[in-house]
Amino acid sequence: MKFLKLLIIVILFFVLFVSGLVFWWTNATEAPSVEPIEKRFIIVKGSSAKEIAEDLYDQGLIKSKLAFKIYVQFKGLSKSIPPGEFDLKNNLSLFRLVNELLSGPSEFWVTIPEGLRREQYPMLFIKSLGIKGERAEEFVESFLEASAGMEGYLFPDTYLFPGDVQAFQVVEVLRNTFDKKFDIGTRPTELSLDEVVILASIIERETRNSDEREDVAGVYMKRIESGWTLDADATVQYAVASERCSGRELEDCDWWPRPLTKEDLDSLSIYNTYKYVGLPPSPIANPGLSSLEAVLNYRDNEYWFYVHDLEGNIHFAKTLKEHNDNVDKYLR
Repeated sequence: MKFLKLLIIVILFFVLFVSGLVFWWTNATEAPSVEPIEKRFIIVKGSSAKEIAEDLYDQGLIKSKLAFKIYVQFKGLSKSIPPGEFDLKNNLSLFRLVNELLSGPSEFWVTIPEGLRREQYPMLFIKSLGIKGERAEEFVESFLEASAGMEGYLFPDTYLFPGDVQAFQVVEVLRNTFDKKFDIGTRPTELSLDEVVILASIIERETRNSDEREDVAGVYMKRIESGWTLDADATVQYAVASERCSGRELEDCDWWPRPLTKEDLDSLSIYNTYKYVGLPPSPIANPGLSSLEAVLNYRDNEYWFYVHDLEGNIHFAKTLKEHNDNVDKYLR
C-alpha cells in the first residue's frame, strides 16, 4: 500500500514536471511580440551560440536565451548560423527565427587585411559575397576600373556589404573610409598626403608588427633626407609582380614574390628603390592605420639599416658593417 502511494506521488510529480517543462518550452519559443517590427541584427564572425542568444534576447527577438541555446545545440546548428547582417522581425517564433538565420544574411562580412594590392581585393569580395560566374568576371573588371589610381587609399578593414553590391559602390566605401579614418590635417609633417601614403605602404609590407613601424619609418625618413636609396624589397616585389602578372588571371598571380633574385633587384622599374633615390611614384599597397600613423610619428633614431631574422624579429644597425654582420648572423 505504501509502495502504491509512493508510486502515485512519483507519477504525479513526473507529470507535473513534464507539464511544467512543456509549458515553459511552449512559452519560451513563442514570438516575443505580435507586432511585426523589423530589426537590424548583426552576427560578428566567430560568435558562439551563447553570444548570439544574448544579442537576440537583448534586442527583443527571442523570449529565452536558454531555449535558443537548447534548440540550436539539440539540432546541431550552433556552428551553422552564418555571420553577417540580418533583417529580423520580432513576431517570429524561435523556430522560424532560426530558419531565417540559417537562410543567410542580407549583408556579409568582408575582411580586407592590411598590405594588399588593389588587384588582390576583388577575389576577397567574390569569395565572401558568393559571387559566381559571369558576374564574378564583371565584378573584377569593374573593381579594377573604378579603383584605378586609388592604390593606398582603399582602406583595409572589416566591412558589411550586401550580396548584390556593385564594385564601384565597394570602391566608394573603401575610399571614403580612408578619409574617415585618417587625416593629416594640420599635423606637422614635411611630406604631402600622397607621400605619407606611399611611405606607409612600404612600411606596411616591410614590417611584421606595429611596435617596429615607427623605427622603420625613422630609417626611411633619414634615408630620404640624406638622398639615399630606400632599398626596400617590397617595392621590388611590386615591380616584379606588376610585370609578371600583366594580362594573367588575378588568382593565378604571386603578388609578393619571394625570394628576390639578383635579376629582380636589377630591375629598371621606377618602383625599384635599390636603383632610384626617393619614394616610388605611387603606393605599392594599401596600408593600415598603424603604418600611416607611424609615418607621422616616426622615431628619430640612429639606425640606417634593418633586417628580419627567420623568426620575424627585427634587428637594426647603425653602420653597413653592423648590418652585414646581422645578415650573416640571422639569415645565413
